[in-house]
Amino acid sequence: MDERVRNEAARATVTGRTRLAMREALEGRRRGVAMVLPFAGPAVVVSVAYMDPGNFATNIQAGARYGYALLWVVLLANLVAMLFQALSARLGIVTGRNLAELCRMHFPAPVVFAMWGVSEIAAMATDLAEFLGGAIGLALLFHMPLVAGMLVTAAVTYGLLLFEKAGFRPLELAIGALVGIIGLSYLAELFIAPVAWAGVFRNLVTPQLPDVDAVTIAVGIIGATVMPHALFLHSGLTQNRATAENDVERLKLLRFSNIEVVIALSIAGLINMAMVIMASGAFHAGHPEVAEIETAYHTLGPLLGIGAAGIFLLSLIASGISSSVVGTMAGQMIMQGFVGFQIPLWLRRLITMVPSFAVVAMGVNATQALVMSQVVLSFALPVPMAALVWFTCRNSVMGKYRNGALMIVTASASALAIVALNVLLVLQMSGIDMPRPGG
Repeated sequence: MDERVRNEAARATVTGRTRLAMREALEGRRRGVAMVLPFAGPAVVVSVAYMDPGNFATNIQAGARYGYALLWVVLLANLVAMLFQALSARLGIVTGRNLAELCRMHFPAPVVFAMWGVSEIAAMATDLAEFLGGAIGLALLFHMPLVAGMLVTAAVTYGLLLFEKAGFRPLELAIGALVGIIGLSYLAELFIAPVAWAGVFRNLVTPQLPDVDAVTIAVGIIGATVMPHALFLHSGLTQNRATAENDVERLKLLRFSNIEVVIALSIAGLINMAMVIMASGAFHAGHPEVAEIETAYHTLGPLLGIGAAGIFLLSLIASGISSSVVGTMAGQMIMQGFVGFQIPLWLRRLITMVPSFAVVAMGVNATQALVMSQVVLSFALPVPMAALVWFTCRNSVMGKYRNGALMIVTASASALAIVALNVLLVLQMSGIDMPRPGG
C-alpha cells in the first residue's frame, strides 16, 4: 500500500513520472525508445555549452575569413567533447559524486582552492560570452540598448532557473526546447545560404591553419566547444538522477548515458558546423572582413534576405538564454563541490553579470570580447580534463569501471593536444613564428 501511494504521488509531477519511467527501464519493464527516452536530459543540458554565443562569434569569424578551412577544428573539438563528457557522466554515475566534490575529497587544500579559482574564472568567461550573446540578439531584434538587452537576458535566465524548484525534468524540457530552436534555425539557414558540399567534406578531414590569426580562432573554437564548466556539470547532473541498485543496472545507466552523449553532442557538432558553413557561404567570397555578430546580422539581410537575418537572431537569443541558465547551474555546482557551500541563485547571477557590464561600460568590442573569452576557457580547460582522466583511471575511485589503457591514452593525448595549441597561441602572441600544418 505504501509503495502504491508513493508511486501515485510521484506521478503527480513530471520529474516523478520520469523517475518511475527510469526505474521501469532499469528493471527491464520498458523496451525500445520508451526505455531510452527517460534518461535523456543531462547531455542535452550540457550540449547547450557547445552552441553558446561564444561559438557564434568564433564560427562566424572562422567561416567568413577562412571559408571551410577550419571545419576540421570543429569536428576534432566535438569528438574530444564527446569523450570527456562521457567520462564526466561516467564519473557521476559510478561514484555518486560530481567532479568538484571528488577534487575536494582527494586533493590537498591549496590545490583545491587553486582549481576552484581557475574554475570560477572560467565560469565568468563563460558567462561573459553567454550573457553578452543573448543581450546582443535582443538588442538587435527589438532595437533596444545593449544594457537593456542584458537586463532582459538576466531576468529571463533567472526565471528559467526557478523551474529547477519543480525538479530536474521541467528545466531539462525547457532547455531542450531552446536547443530545438537553435537546431531548426541553422537547418533553415543551410537551405538559404549557398553551400559547396564537396569543399565542406574535404575540409572536415584536411587539417590546415592558413595563417597565424587562424591559430587564435582555432583555439577559440576549442575553448567554445570543449568547455570547463560543462565537464564539471555533467558529473553532477548524473550523480543522483537515477540510482542503480546493482551492477547490471549500473551498466545499463552507463550505456544509456553514452548513447545520449553521442546523440546530443553530434547534434551540437552539426549545429557548429552549420554556423561555419553558413558564415562561409554568406560572407567568405565577398565579405571576409565580417568578424562581429552585429555586422553578420546587418550583412545577412541584404545578402540572403530579412528572414535569414531574423532566424540568425532568434537562434542567438535562444543560445544566449539557455547557455546562461546552464552556466549559472554549473557555477553553483562548482562552488558547492570545491568549498562545500552555495550562494543564492540571484546573487550568483548578479556577480557573474559584473564582467559583462564592465566590458560594455569600457566600450570593448562585444564580439571580440566573446572570442577572447573562449581563448580564456581553452587555457582553463586542462584543469578539469586532467582531473577527469586522473579520477576515471583510479581503481580506488571507479573500481572495475575505471578506464582501460586505450581510453587513458586517448584522453591524455586529447588533453595534451589542447595544451599544445595553447602553447602555440602564446608563442604566436609573443611574435615567434611557428610552422603550421597546411600553411
